Amino acid sequence: MTAPPRAVDAHHHVWDLAVRDQDWITGEALAPLRRDFTLADLEPEARANGVDATVLVQTVTVAEETPELLALAAGSDLVAGVVGWSDLTAPGLADTLAALRELPGGDRLVGLRHQVQGESDPQWLLRDDVLRGLAAVADAGLVYDLVVLPHQLPAAARAAARLPGLTFVLDHAGKPPVASGTTRPWADDLRGLAALPNTVCKLSGLVTEADVHRWTADTLRPYADTVLDAFGPGRLMFGSDWPVCRLAATYTQVVDTARTLTDGLSDTEREAVFATTAERVYVLR
Repeated sequence: MTAPPRAVDAHHHVWDLAVRDQDWITGEALAPLRRDFTLADLEPEARANGVDATVLVQTVTVAEETPELLALAAGSDLVAGVVGWSDLTAPGLADTLAALRELPGGDRLVGLRHQVQGESDPQWLLRDDVLRGLAAVADAGLVYDLVVLPHQLPAAARAAARLPGLTFVLDHAGKPPVASGTTRPWADDLRGLAALPNTVCKLSGLVTEADVHRWTADTLRPYADTVLDAFGPGRLMFGSDWPVCRLAATYTQVVDTARTLTDGLSDTEREAVFATTAERVYVLR
């Protein structure tokens, strides 16, 4: 049997409910996620699909989570980078980031993320205190992951234009309305963000934006083709969004679907999407 191509999974999570509740896991639809998901659960699935490095991403707006994720990374041969959380509006953010880097696993801190999708203000990213925080992220040599809803993409583009020295990584392609089958205005606003050279996109999360019971690769292709055309393979990276993806697909199905959606690319272009873009943007070691 031929081994699967080398891959980096640029977006996944873990959590232990005995350590901290995941208060976003509510309702019947998310009930399958209300259990622990550990690196030990992920690793065999990742290795079986050719994934030899991952980026572990925050899930809750709690400062204590980031040191825990860094410690997990320090003890793992799989986790090459951590996207954590810290309060962007805090005056001492630069000192906080420096302190995080002194912790076990601190050398694997590659970026920050905030749940902007949960902010009621569609212009939250353009607040003066937020922009100051984003500038501190850039000064620290980190990237900023954007988890936004489609209507927040214009503000994300304006923030990226204001901070050309900071790389913005769009999670889950900006959460397009896959279940509705429509592409606009999401596609237009996505292209506005992609026009800025300091932006990158993750080919991730599409299966859970679709009807989780009735999706196919063809369902997702218009959205994947849009991000490929807008960003190009050199600014696109694969992410599984495990274990959230399990609401709609197994890990292997997510990887296989991403490979199907990129089947028109050259070998070098596919290597960019599945490995080298993430390695370059997150400076993975």
